[in-house]
Amino acid sequence: MGRPHRQEFAVIGLGRFGMSLAVSLAKSGHNVLGIDKDKTLVQRAAQELTRVVMLDSTDEQALKAVDITSFDQVVVAIGSDFESNLLTTAVLKDLGVKSIVCKTTTKRQRDILLRMGADRVVLPEYEAGQRLARSLMVPGALDMLDLGPGYSVVEVRVPQNLVGQTLVDSDLRRGFNLIVLAVRRANETVVVPQARFTLSADDTMVLVGPTENIHRFMEVL
Repeated sequence: MGRPHRQEFAVIGLGRFGMSLAVSLAKSGHNVLGIDKDKTLVQRAAQELTRVVMLDSTDEQALKAVDITSFDQVVVAIGSDFESNLLTTAVLKDLGVKSIVCKTTTKRQRDILLRMGADRVVLPEYEAGQRLARSLMVPGALDMLDLGPGYSVVEVRVPQNLVGQTLVDSDLRRGFNLIVLAVRRANETVVVPQARFTLSADDTMVLVGPTENIHRFMEVL
């Protein structure tokens, strides 16, 4: 499998969320510019990122100076100051930035940012709480993601009764209508494993399928 297409990202706001995002993107091989108006955060980010600038993101001329419209995606990760978040989004939209992703904390703020022209708005704390709630409601689930009406993705440890069995013998497809997207083993991830792939005791599986079938599968573990 080839390397993903290298993209250009700008991350505005280098607090915990923004910094984590910027470093993760950079480690994945993408070009990342970190932006913040706080000198301390910029100095800290400079130890992790190759490109960091200190500027006020509500200043249109300052954003033009770093050629902000050249980036494939700009992430506004200003979480604590909604006014700055909103003004930054408005300036980016006015400049013609290709794709604007914003981080915020409430659904009301999300709706406002979308109306202002943000292409996507994420609520990390809210979404993390929802995911944790779903995984807690499914005993044995390590993580669970809602895909929409009636479908979910779940990560589970391979149950004892399936250790040593191949995927075709596990009856996951026929008995539960669940598809194995990946199996994680030590430091290796096998994506869409073959039917004859044999499950081991320390493996974890990533399954996708009807949510009710996932619940039914977990109940018989």
